[in-house]
Amino acid sequence: MRSEIRVMFPGRQPVQVDLNEVQPMPHDVARWWLNDQFTQMGCEPLRPTGKLLTADTVVVVAQAAGPDKFEDKKWALEFARAASSALGKPMVHIDVATLSISY
Repeated sequence: MRSEIRVMFPGRQPVQVDLNEVQPMPHDVARWWLNDQFTQMGCEPLRPTGKLLTADTVVVVAQAAGPDKFEDKKWALEFARAASSALGKPMVHIDVATLSISY
């Protein structure tokens, strides 16, 4: 089964990370990694209630990282592994401009 994370930033080529030959990240480690990045980057919840869904965390971390952070191939691979595992989906498309995810 094909596995890929694609992150789209306005005015930029999409960032694609192929996960076909990569060891999956354990679900609990993926959630911890994303939450750690969320905190390190000073992210804020999208929802006014403060509730933070996993999909929200993935989108907000991608937004905070910006295209420059995704140029770091090691970081981009860890993000992709974490996003795929935390969301439980092999194909994830993140649109930073609309703060949306599709599978």
